[in-house]
Amino acid sequence: MSSESIPQRTLHLLRSPLFTTSVYSTDDHERALLSYKKARAIGLAYNMNMHDILSLSPKFWQLHNDPIALVDGAAMSLLSIQYNLCAGTIARYAAERPELVTLVEDLLQYSKHGQFMLTELGHGLDIANMETTATLQPSGDFILDSPTPASSKFMPPTVPAGLPCIAVVFAKLIVNGEDRGHRPFIVSLNDGEQMCAGVQSRLLPFRGGTHPMMHALTTFRSVRLPPDALLGSLEKPADGHANLMDVIHRVSIGTIALSCLTLPAMQATDTIGALYSLRRQVGSPGRRTPLLAFRTQHAPILAMAANAYVMQAMQRWAIAQFCDASLDKRVRHGIAAVFKSVAMQHSQQGVLAVSERCGAQGMFAHNQLSCFHSELRGLAIAEGDVLGLAIRLVNELLVGRYILPPSTNPGSLLAKHESGLFAQLREVACSLENHRGAEANRLILPRCLPMVEAIGHRMAYDAAVAQGVRLVLIDLYVANALNLDSAWYSEHVGVGRAEQLEMETRAQDAVLPMLGELIQEMDVLAYVNAPIVDDNQWNAFVDGLKVFEGDAQVDLRQGAREHGLQSQPMMLSHL
Repeated sequence: MSSESIPQRTLHLLRSPLFTTSVYSTDDHERALLSYKKARAIGLAYNMNMHDILSLSPKFWQLHNDPIALVDGAAMSLLSIQYNLCAGTIARYAAERPELVTLVEDLLQYSKHGQFMLTELGHGLDIANMETTATLQPSGDFILDSPTPASSKFMPPTVPAGLPCIAVVFAKLIVNGEDRGHRPFIVSLNDGEQMCAGVQSRLLPFRGGTHPMMHALTTFRSVRLPPDALLGSLEKPADGHANLMDVIHRVSIGTIALSCLTLPAMQATDTIGALYSLRRQVGSPGRRTPLLAFRTQHAPILAMAANAYVMQAMQRWAIAQFCDASLDKRVRHGIAAVFKSVAMQHSQQGVLAVSERCGAQGMFAHNQLSCFHSELRGLAIAEGDVLGLAIRLVNELLVGRYILPPSTNPGSLLAKHESGLFAQLREVACSLENHRGAEANRLILPRCLPMVEAIGHRMAYDAAVAQGVRLVLIDLYVANALNLDSAWYSEHVGVGRAEQLEMETRAQDAVLPMLGELIQEMDVLAYVNAPIVDDNQWNAFVDGLKVFEGDAQVDLRQGAREHGLQSQPMMLSHL
């Protein structure tokens, strides 16, 4: 499953000291710096060139599916920012400005760090109202300013990290007092040791639960930029919104690219859950039973397996559609939004369910599952917040700006669910006087994400059927999807609760005997370092823990005598 499409470009890195050294007792700041080195090693293993970035070559997508992300999610985030967002934005202008080629090559070869600075503290997804300005001077230079605390660029890790760092910074272009819309500018941030003049980076506390990154608040105070820092034209665009969407076009690529990382997370979660449940046994010494034998234990593992195989089929289809230049750009972006929504839904819910079945062990970062969940939360927000994408997509579909590809299996339960929900939503929308008014806020917005997820379930089903995914896995995927809106299927297509449970049980019974084969095909075990999956790994982990020993003795009455309490009668709680 994994090995069939991902060349093992990074497998050799797992044997290097950079990746074998345990980091769980390391200071967060040191770990964050280590992630930069890991990102560089991963990037160089792929040997990307500008063509790969601009054409979205198979190598580009392979990078965003690489299970190496399981070992250090921060490294993969840094790498995607540097290659897709920063280098990708600059490379677009290199055809007309060949002097930019050297900078792009420096970024791809990791001679410099690259960042992408779009969102602001006070505006978040409301990027159209960003406050950062770049004002044209009579000399042709620009003055870059953050006029208010709310205009601080939020999240990009801009603190010095050993290599010179540049960024693509988005700002309003001001010419002769006129706002000429949003533009990207190339800005030097630091030399690897200290910040550049006028650039201030405030290190945020580490997020917790994830591989640490040095997220920051960054502001600019009268930073002078040369004329060639501007990417694009000085002219005012005819359509400001269209211009903004155009200059941030790499974000929509990131929407689908980062969502691809959910697949190795799902595969690894299933691998860890299955192996732990097989290793962990209960019962008396003569009658030991693995936890995996119990339906309550293996049900979420089977569900995750089915979802992973079906989502891999959807991923292939979504990437092909997204890269098809003959399709309306809005449709391609809509498919990316749908894929992200359903990939995040399945991965976040699945990781949480499987980690809970690992009990207390599932809570520890060294067993990877809790870290996966925290990093998936970050992915759900990065390059397009899932909810924001859903709201925009559904509203555009309701007003008829474009349509998404229809179902190739319109008689399926999931296709009926999609069309039924959309018909209900369109009926509500038609009854409203203003699709942006208070009633739309109350009646439309809360239903946008479930609507997009329903579209995604149907698209995933269609892709799985077309690509020949095992029928029993598709059946279990359908049963999983029915569980997400059980009442609707009972009310509108006559599939009652008892029948839904029977569908799920039959599918689980069929998938359980092949679980070992499915895990083996996922082929991510080399990237799993959770010690709970294997007795030898667990013993090595315990041997490596810090040990506390001594010869101390404690007088159990000493504290009471010191406080004069030895003669007081013991009080029993009324509880």
